[in-house]
Amino acid sequence: MSDVSISDKPRAVLSVSPQKWLTEGDPVTLICEVKGSSTGWTFSWYTVTVSSDYRSHHYKTLSDSSRGAGGNYTVSSVALNQTGVYVCTAERGKRVYDTWNSNTQLIWVTGVSPPVSLIVSPSRTQHFTSVSLSLSCVNQSNSDRWRVRRYSDILGLIDCSSRWGSQTGSTCTTSSTITSDTAVYWCQSESGEISQPVNITVQLGVILESPVHPVTEGDTLTLQLHCLYQHSTPPILRADFYKDESLIQNQTTEMIISTVSKSHEGFYYCKHPERGESPKSWISVRVSHSESQISVLHTLSSVLAVCPYLLVTVVLIFKCYRMRGKFERLW
Repeated sequence: MSDVSISDKPRAVLSVSPQKWLTEGDPVTLICEVKGSSTGWTFSWYTVTVSSDYRSHHYKTLSDSSRGAGGNYTVSSVALNQTGVYVCTAERGKRVYDTWNSNTQLIWVTGVSPPVSLIVSPSRTQHFTSVSLSLSCVNQSNSDRWRVRRYSDILGLIDCSSRWGSQTGSTCTTSSTITSDTAVYWCQSESGEISQPVNITVQLGVILESPVHPVTEGDTLTLQLHCLYQHSTPPILRADFYKDESLIQNQTTEMIISTVSKSHEGFYYCKHPERGESPKSWISVRVSHSESQISVLHTLSSVLAVCPYLLVTVVLIFKCYRMRGKFERLW
């Protein structure tokens, strides 16, 4: 094989399924692909440390990188220490024929009960350009020690007031959003404690109004999704709504889910025949701990309630067998 010129060198593409922001114990898969060529590749996986000024990168090979053979690197239960920025590369052939490093992907893992919440105003994950946006860190005490941070593939890791926004106390505000404000946002303390991250998208045109934080299975709240257009008054459009690429409601001003269940988790977006379509938003559904406990207690109480009857039945059967044995000996 002749040497491949730099201009012909392919680039690996890295994606994450089902989502990049996770709770401890969730499953996640990193998917590395070489567009237009799917066979014969050997993949390598790395974590990346990005300097605060975004001028240098440090790559570290994952210790179990061989587990990602075939282009999929799967973790069945993520841990807090797996938060990080990931990239992949691929190579094949007798003489090394490799790709450029892939795009970076941030995976963020938080505990089940983070010590602080990031409150977004307006309360949605998708926002128009040229509008004000406020992000606040809310907890029970010491709120001033929390900082709003964000990460994007373009600008890397930066704090509020570094290159965007203005932080007062625990609140970060930007007066006029731009498309490069699309990023993952979170609250972080001086000691390294973090909130659940929020994936915020900023764009012109059509957006989907969807909840900022995970919703809980069995909640009595009604989940409402709206399709909004920046240049109409009122902004709500009559549009088609999709979940995971499947049409679920058409030509309606809102999509309503009255009883939330785990099956409602997925990627949602809306589409208008003339205005276009919104970005996709992941709606996460968490199982309620109280519901789980109630279920367990109900099962235990049912078993305990049946136990006396089972015991009586076993005793009666045992006595019947003994009586039958005595009767047979008499004959």
